Amino acid sequence: MSDFEVTIVGAGVVGLAIAARLAEHHPRLLVLEKNEKYGMETSSRNSEVIHAGIYHSPESLRARLCVEGREMLYDVCARHGIAHKRLTKIIVATEEAEVAKLETIYANGLKNGVELKMLDKKQTLELEPHVRAVASIFSPSSGIISAHELMDHFYSEACAKGATVQHRCALSGIEKAADGYRLTVEEAGTKSTITSEIVINAAGLGSDRVAALAGMDVDKEGYRLVLAKGSYFSVPASKAQLLHRLVYPLPTRTSLGIHALLDLSGRLKFGPDVEYLANRPFDYSVAESKRTSFGQAIRRYFPGISDEELMPEMSGVRPKLQREGEPVKDFLIKHESEKGLEGFVNLIGIESPGLTASPAIAKYVEGLLF
Repeated sequence: MSDFEVTIVGAGVVGLAIAARLAEHHPRLLVLEKNEKYGMETSSRNSEVIHAGIYHSPESLRARLCVEGREMLYDVCARHGIAHKRLTKIIVATEEAEVAKLETIYANGLKNGVELKMLDKKQTLELEPHVRAVASIFSPSSGIISAHELMDHFYSEACAKGATVQHRCALSGIEKAADGYRLTVEEAGTKSTITSEIVINAAGLGSDRVAALAGMDVDKEGYRLVLAKGSYFSVPASKAQLLHRLVYPLPTRTSLGIHALLDLSGRLKFGPDVEYLANRPFDYSVAESKRTSFGQAIRRYFPGISDEELMPEMSGVRPKLQREGEPVKDFLIKHESEKGLEGFVNLIGIESPGLTASPAIAKYVEGLLF
């Protein structure tokens, strides 16, 4: 018998959500995490937005799992006292030439089953008097959440059901075995081997490398990640009082744009931008030289901010399957049985709205395996 029935590589919000769900009926479950604590990378360095599911193609996993995950997430928050708020959101057109694109986004959101309302200039300014807009989409189901509290919940639930989460434990080898997989792990410079019937690759920024360890040609398969850094700036508390909800510009081909977000403490932040990284490792410092570009982007829809009021806040790094300039690609969630890897599931390119979709992703992975 294998040491474990299920091994999950990566203890970000998605890995923990999967562990919490699967441990109910599969308690011989191990989560490997290379960092000192769970959720130290992408899962804790983002906008902490509960997305409605507006933007993505109705046929995509991103849209389907976001819409399903949103309702699951609100339910989890309500039942377990996880800090969150249905803050609502508007997406704004700042000039008449943008209204047609806004209407296209609105129609797409409706196809995804999202409750939305189109607002004219007067209606928009009644909601947000300090925003510059000629029209907007109002999303009543968008919100914010404490990602840390959500991960604490998933972690506690998984452990209570019998799962083991092993921190400071890096995966360095995967070998197919008769009854599953033989995994080489490294802890404090010491290598050891464990066996597992099932392996779930939820390694986030390193998920393409884990796929390669399993013998996959990540370039041939289209699994090679590119990493994109997103920085955030905050503004003084006096400015936070000027907005009441999330405010997004129209998305670009490659991102949702530098948006305004109020966190659970009432602080106002703006971000993220998109900066493709050429190499790993990387750092999380925020370049003060970005003030000018941030200020210009923000003032298109929120004129009352000067460059001098922008203070470097934080940054995060997203695992993207699309190269710079390419349109957004769908989540890759695949049971690799066709490659002769029965019981091996890849989750690659799980960026936004991965946090929102996390409980639905867990349900989807369960369906792939069981």
